[in-house]
Amino acid sequence: MNEESIDGTNGCNKVRTGTQNEAALLALMEKTGYNMVQENGQRKFGGPPPGWEGPPPPRGCEVFVGKIPRDMYEDELVPVFERAGKIYEFRLMMEFSGENRGYAFVMYTTKEEAQLAIRILNNYEIRPGRFIGVCVSLDNCRLFIGAIPKEKKKEEILDEMKKVTEGVVDVIVYPSATDKTKNRGFAFVEYESHRAAAMARRKLIPGTFQLWGHTIQVDWADPEKEVDEETMQRVKVLYVRNLMISTTEETIKAEFNKFKPGAVERVKKLRDYAFVHFFNREDAVAAMSVMNGKCIDGASIEVTLAKPVNKENTWRQHLNGQISPNSENLIVFANKEENHLKTVGKPPTLPARLNGQHSPSPPEIERCTYPFFPGTKLTPISMYSLKSNHFSSAVMHLDYYCNKNNWPPPEYYLYSTSQDGKVLLVYKIVIPAIANGSQSYFMPDKLCTTLEDAKELAAQFTLLHLDREHNLFSLDLCRRIWRK
Repeated sequence: MNEESIDGTNGCNKVRTGTQNEAALLALMEKTGYNMVQENGQRKFGGPPPGWEGPPPPRGCEVFVGKIPRDMYEDELVPVFERAGKIYEFRLMMEFSGENRGYAFVMYTTKEEAQLAIRILNNYEIRPGRFIGVCVSLDNCRLFIGAIPKEKKKEEILDEMKKVTEGVVDVIVYPSATDKTKNRGFAFVEYESHRAAAMARRKLIPGTFQLWGHTIQVDWADPEKEVDEETMQRVKVLYVRNLMISTTEETIKAEFNKFKPGAVERVKKLRDYAFVHFFNREDAVAAMSVMNGKCIDGASIEVTLAKPVNKENTWRQHLNGQISPNSENLIVFANKEENHLKTVGKPPTLPARLNGQHSPSPPEIERCTYPFFPGTKLTPISMYSLKSNHFSSAVMHLDYYCNKNNWPPPEYYLYSTSQDGKVLLVYKIVIPAIANGSQSYFMPDKLCTTLEDAKELAAQFTLLHLDREHNLFSLDLCRRIWRK
């Protein structure tokens, strides 16, 4: 352990002296054979471990650890995380005072070990009354580039990005839904490393950088959802992209049934992409290899296995605008466009969640503000005279459809509980018109920290169940509700 890392421990004397802390860390190093260095505000244990040969572990092997007590260090933390598997590198973020900053990154040698760490150590009581949080950590190597001229081809964008930034590996460009000869005005640039992407973002982010005379918009792309191999081995649904808007579900089903009649169970098309459900996985895999790159109605399609998103993650993530589930069930499939699409440059006065809509196509109603000029004529209207696509929140949708069905408005009942000193909230919703039916009330199985999120989640939960039981809402409506 170098001098810098030894000195970095001396400021912590709340629980034990600097000498005691130094001795504990030296004992850990001697026991494990790992090296330890401190640089750039973090202390690295390992990376690589003793006897390691070959490249570092692949992406998906690292976990993020939060809510670490500030006076806890590697000699206590490493043994806990070794329970899940062999540690390649442990990085503890440090303050200048010698305390840790409350979080760390642990890289294991395999993805399976990282997943096990999440399962057994998330919400682990590391000290009496102190619970740590553990989740997957992904080094993002992809940037979102917006405001690109729509006539530019992938090759032109790739060449230009290689000229202005270093480490470019690939560029992902999606064709317009209405004109396949044009792009959608944005692209994703893949870099060789997180560092290369970060350096490129730093160069491009000020908002003054131009490509082809256009000021571009730059942000991190949302990382793709990681799905374990065991789950992917069970998938029998294909994601089909780059379809013509005019192409029907019947046409898609007929095309995918050509290689084996009767193999397709059903097709669900959403604008210019679709999910093709097969009865058997083997047929889905075979169809993927046969149909990828084929033309349907003049459009060259791309076919991949759909990535399932589990129910718990769906409830957790939709509040953050990360995925756009469909209404058929809570085990849904995410596609690359929905996972990565960024909307940047929106007015800063809009709520944050409105800026992260993940939709494969432009929303039906623009989500922005316009200047209100003096003398502008205003006409009083009722919200119930509007169309459903004028509403963005589930709370408003629920009220709107109760009115459209001549029902009394929904009734909201607020409840609270405490966990780890935090007040958590949940709403129970009663629909008076159906209160005597099969379900007297609706209440989600998740608690929220804010009143707004609790109410929105309860409304979304109620809408999904009403859709199942009463067929009140169309698929398009449910997609709009969930897009936030």
